Amino acid sequence: MPTTLKEFESVWPRIVDDLTTLCKQYKLPQQSLDWFVKSLNYNAVGGKCNRGMSVVDTSSLLLNKNLLPDSEEYFRAALLGWMIELLQAFFLVSDDIMDSSKTRRGSPCWYLAPNVGMIAINDAFMLESSIYALLKKHFRQEKSYIDMVELFHEVTFQTECGQLCDLLTAPEDHVDLDNFSLDKFTFIVIYKTAFYSFYLPVALALHYVGAATPKNLQTSLDILIPMGEYFQAQDDFLDAFADPEVLGKIGTDIQDNKCSWLVNQALKKVNPEQRKILEENYGQKDAEKEAKVKTLYHELKLAEFYSQWEEERVADLRTKIDRVDESEGLKKEVFEIFLKKIYKRSK
Repeated sequence: MPTTLKEFESVWPRIVDDLTTLCKQYKLPQQSLDWFVKSLNYNAVGGKCNRGMSVVDTSSLLLNKNLLPDSEEYFRAALLGWMIELLQAFFLVSDDIMDSSKTRRGSPCWYLAPNVGMIAINDAFMLESSIYALLKKHFRQEKSYIDMVELFHEVTFQTECGQLCDLLTAPEDHVDLDNFSLDKFTFIVIYKTAFYSFYLPVALALHYVGAATPKNLQTSLDILIPMGEYFQAQDDFLDAFADPEVLGKIGTDIQDNKCSWLVNQALKKVNPEQRKILEENYGQKDAEKEAKVKTLYHELKLAEFYSQWEEERVADLRTKIDRVDESEGLKKEVFEIFLKKIYKRSK
């Protein structure tokens, strides 16, 4: 049985206790300690935790047994999952400042919370550093310890490279469609999202169960990175074409000047007149201009194009999954479950 959010969140207080204990060893003043705990709870808790729970579910699959929520085995797998959630929190707190975002998960962004402001930058650093404090406390004796430390460092750097390319390619206040390309879209998606959202949970589970052979890690990379790319293209498609009530949010990619899969496909298909429509209307905080871009997307039959592209991409992924060699402890089912969650999703 897949783990539930309630089960996954049940280990969180123990993690906060570990970090609190460390801060007390440093004799961090109570006011600062209270602030840190508040930041931890505000920024790491409250999301869907799909990345974190994937570590538990993948570990269960690889070990071929249900990890019981009150067991130490469950705690350790969930702890690795929460480290991804802390990494995500570090990225989001920083990202919201860079993007001047207003809300996150239905609440004000942390830097806009009362009395926070730019202290949020240091809070982001502390969220990231917490990962390594927890790794040291709980996994230092494991032979995979340094591999996991290096994995977190590498994936963090990869994500930051993706963010850099995104910020330079598609600044919200300067629209230049010549700066866009499918190659840049692919780089941004793979580095900003796919490594930490798709590859990292599975790689950590492989390390946790002792099956992180070079071959298994490479196989995981070869399947999960294209899957992450597919997921983002799908996300971009839903942003423009899905019913906001079903999606649970109003899409903003067009107004935000995003280097999305859709706009790059449109740029490949437009004639000079249509290109002019894009130039004049894309990336503007204006609902009427946004509507003109969406009308152009319909004219270019991008929904039909996406459907065909999705089937080809998923067929390719299924072929790769079918070829997985299970002799070193990896299982096809790990990837089948990831794919099942995203194929044909509507939100």
